[in-house]
Amino acid sequence: MKQKNTTAAKPKTGVARLMELAATKKPLIITAVILSALAAVASFIPHIAIYYIVMEIMGAYPDFGGLDLQRALAFGWIAFGGIVLNILLYFLALMCSHLAAFGTLYELKANFALHLARVPLGFHVLVGSGKLRKIIDENIEKIEGFIAHQLPDIVASLVAPVVMFAILLIVDWRFGLAAIVGIVAAFLIQAKAYGNEGARAKMEQYQNSLEEMNNAAVEYIRGITVVKAFKQTVYSFRRMHTAIKEYTRMVIPYTLSWENYMSAFTTVINNIYLFLIPAGILIGINTADYTAFAGTFIFYLIFVPSISTVMMKIMYVMSGGLQILGGVERMDNILRQPRLPQPQVPSTMQGHEIVFENVSFSYANQEVDALSDVSFRAEENEITAIVGPSGGGKSTVAHLIPRFFDVTEGSIKIGGVDVRHMESEYLMKQVGFVFQDVFLFKQSIMDNIRLGNQNAADEQVIAAAKAAQCHEFVEKLPDKYQTVIGTAGIHLSGGEQQRIAIARAIVKDAPIIVLDEATAFADPENEYLIQRAFEKLMRRKTVIMIAHRLSTVRNANKIVVLDKGRLIEEGSHDELLARGGKYFDMWTMYTQTLDWKMSRKGAAAHA
Repeated sequence: MKQKNTTAAKPKTGVARLMELAATKKPLIITAVILSALAAVASFIPHIAIYYIVMEIMGAYPDFGGLDLQRALAFGWIAFGGIVLNILLYFLALMCSHLAAFGTLYELKANFALHLARVPLGFHVLVGSGKLRKIIDENIEKIEGFIAHQLPDIVASLVAPVVMFAILLIVDWRFGLAAIVGIVAAFLIQAKAYGNEGARAKMEQYQNSLEEMNNAAVEYIRGITVVKAFKQTVYSFRRMHTAIKEYTRMVIPYTLSWENYMSAFTTVINNIYLFLIPAGILIGINTADYTAFAGTFIFYLIFVPSISTVMMKIMYVMSGGLQILGGVERMDNILRQPRLPQPQVPSTMQGHEIVFENVSFSYANQEVDALSDVSFRAEENEITAIVGPSGGGKSTVAHLIPRFFDVTEGSIKIGGVDVRHMESEYLMKQVGFVFQDVFLFKQSIMDNIRLGNQNAADEQVIAAAKAAQCHEFVEKLPDKYQTVIGTAGIHLSGGEQQRIAIARAIVKDAPIIVLDEATAFADPENEYLIQRAFEKLMRRKTVIMIAHRLSTVRNANKIVVLDKGRLIEEGSHDELLARGGKYFDMWTMYTQTLDWKMSRKGAAAHA
């Protein structure tokens, strides 16, 4: 019996990976490559025709009356035909490459978005949206540019030098060698610039700096209202300021590092005739046929400017390739993120009680556990509150229940079944969420609420909005439930957005509800309305409520107190107060803040 090869194929990187991506539309790519190669060959037809025209003229010199005009004109038409053929072939190559590029772009973006939907939701908590936006909007778009433009140019830049060298050596190998010496010198300078490890490392730093600046910019834009409210400049937003300074610190030396290479390369490649002139002098001194020599020498002086065009195209292809390769690597880094494991034989929950059994969890790249050996039980159809100081692990509990992350140790069971033994789609249908940060799409109020249940009828959406205390303010909007949020000056307050989120959860009607600081930023009026909405939302549900305001959890069936990732105590409000422990201290401090008043006298003393 043959042993199976369990060694996984090593993923492709660099140019091999780019070509693998391009090959997804193989027939179109092959056609584009062939047409581009033929276009490169056709681009030299005018040069050959010009050579024969020059030789015709020099052959007739000095008696131009003997010039064969018909033959010279025929070569002129051949030169014109070569130009037209080059344009036509290159145009057709670009048509094929663009069709392939657009198809590949669609598949890449669709696959990338699908992968993002299948990785653990906690990945999105840890990775900045600016970085993902840059990968989708810029890096993947550059792959489309590579297939549409750079790939035909790469083929042309490979074929053109071969044809060019052939012409240089066939017409007169002596002049050809002189020109090739200049080309080789320019190529060595270019290779030195692009091929060293320092250039690749700096390109990596450049890409990293751009991503960090994108992340910081997105965060800054989202918080611009706070910045403006406190009359702060960009310099008050430390992360963005630091990202810009880091980008500047890196990109200026990176740009200047190319100064000498580019100056030398440009000088050499645009002055190949300086290598030809000494060769021409030496050949001319020893020639017997000055007419043939003059014709050939003139041809090379006319031909060598095209060398710079070919070499500059190679340089730009290499420069663009370095940037695209970095973008592909970043895309692949995301695609290599492991998907959330799914059970081969999925189980379904038999009830809705939630049990944490010796749960420990730590976030990636963090040595300290966010949760350590936490065990508690949230009974079905009861409210279990999670409280504790900031950083105690409360939100981590909320993230672990629906498998935003998988536990490091222990297990979380719902209805007697480990959440890892349920399909993610099934689990998500059983859990409704209302988080502190609410995101509303630029869609109608109706569609935003219906996100909780795509099959909900309009009547169900409106009933959920009424239960969430939304109906009154929605009816005052210009188009009522069809009003699109974020257009024509339509904006909702924080409390109104929170109630829309509650309406989503109500229309979803999941048996388990997770509330994570859902009233943290609500004013007294909105908090009252949100609490009324909660009454409908939490009815006959298993509720996990996380809150800083202890007044919102005092009526919970059970209160679990976390501190530094450990469960300190649990029980009802009265039981915990009677113990005089951590909860008692928190409650005492909370009630004291309720009695706090600003003193006019104290304010005057500080004036």
